[in-house]
Amino acid sequence: MSGSEESKPLSSPHLKGSATEFAAYCEQEFERRRNSSEPFDEKLFTDTVAMVLKRLRTIEHEGGL
Repeated sequence: MSGSEESKPLSSPHLKGSATEFAAYCEQEFERRRNSSEPFDEKLFTDTVAMVLKRLRTIEHEGGL
């Protein structure tokens, strides 16, 4: 994994609208949780975010957002 992918694991150049805002929030939350002393399942977090982003892209493509 390259340095840029590691620092922004949730970014995608194809995001628009609400998906962009959600991804930005998730990137910040990912770093906050990663750097906290609490247990954090990075794979579960990124898999869940990817699922939501996929759905947001579908909705936006259909003109829903």
